[in-house]
Amino acid sequence: MNNTQRTTLLAFLTYFVMSAMLAPIGIISTPMAEHFGQSVPEVTRQFSWLTGGILVGAIIALVIYDFAGLKQVFLGVYGIMTAALLSLMVFDNLTMVRLALGVVGTGCGIGLAGAAIVISLTFDENRRASMLVLTDSCFSIAGFISAWVTTFLISREFGWSTSYQLLALVTVTIMGLALLSLFPKTTHEASGNVPWTPWPLPVWLCVTSLFLYTLGQYSILFWLPNYAMTQLAAEEGAAGNLVGQFWLGMFIAQLFVAWWVFRIGVRKLVLIGSITTCLGSVPLWLVSDISQLTILALAWGFLNLAMLKAILSFATEIVDLPSPRLVSLMLLGATVGTAVSPAITSQVVEWTDNRTILMFGTACYALLFVFITAARTMSPQRSL
Repeated sequence: MNNTQRTTLLAFLTYFVMSAMLAPIGIISTPMAEHFGQSVPEVTRQFSWLTGGILVGAIIALVIYDFAGLKQVFLGVYGIMTAALLSLMVFDNLTMVRLALGVVGTGCGIGLAGAAIVISLTFDENRRASMLVLTDSCFSIAGFISAWVTTFLISREFGWSTSYQLLALVTVTIMGLALLSLFPKTTHEASGNVPWTPWPLPVWLCVTSLFLYTLGQYSILFWLPNYAMTQLAAEEGAAGNLVGQFWLGMFIAQLFVAWWVFRIGVRKLVLIGSITTCLGSVPLWLVSDISQLTILALAWGFLNLAMLKAILSFATEIVDLPSPRLVSLMLLGATVGTAVSPAITSQVVEWTDNRTILMFGTACYALLFVFITAARTMSPQRSL
């Protein structure tokens, strides 16, 4: 395994870790509640420390790579995360558990930005978009694997945190890869303290687009099952399956886009994807048959065309050299959209109903198309 392969694998594994932390939450909440003698909603609320930590980590990532190299950050952050994951086997109160989850979430937020920086600095513009999209496919695969492993362990009466403790093997692997690898130098490392220059308007349009993308996505994902049960009289299992269908479609799209972007380029991809993402969401609140909605959820997942990483890659092409702060800013835009989704969507539903929130998601995608179109217009394609 050469150096590029090691750093690329490391970047992929950071996405694996984050997905493997989020995917099992619904599976372990019941045995965790039994272990601590609390209600399921109470223990589920503890995971807000994990998601809140991810947001904190994304904010820290805006500045940490200006002061420390990639190797130092990966070794330090994933060393602390390993200790936090292993500590779950000894902590026997929810206060310490949520603190540990907060530490892991913060590490995930920092690590994901670092992984995107590694990909952005390692691969040229022709391959960057494809590799960034493939990191998301690793995220999807981790969700499948971690959910299956957690279900297997829980069914055999292992402790609620066993799957997280096994995940420590992955964080140790990341540390090992970091120790053996030579990382690309960031702008700060290569040139010293480079004066910061304002980013052009198209960059900020991309940040806003990522915010709208995740807000629109979770506006629909959070409420589509509830809409199916209340408006279409769907059974709970069939309604919950809609979310799984979306992620399956997204995974297929990630594999497809990793190849397709070579043929059409990322500038065309973000324009096509913004259109198909918006149009693909419209039938979700128009159909009245659950069997049709199941197919449409799969199609909508595919029609998203891995837009998050496509927009990130597009933003890195707008500037001459994608700095760590730029990459971190892009991910922060998406993270904020995810973080505020529960509060915003719940309020919209309280004011209206669960069909309107699906329409709200489509409206976010329509604005996404406007911002992407504006960003493309203001940033003519540069010659390579």
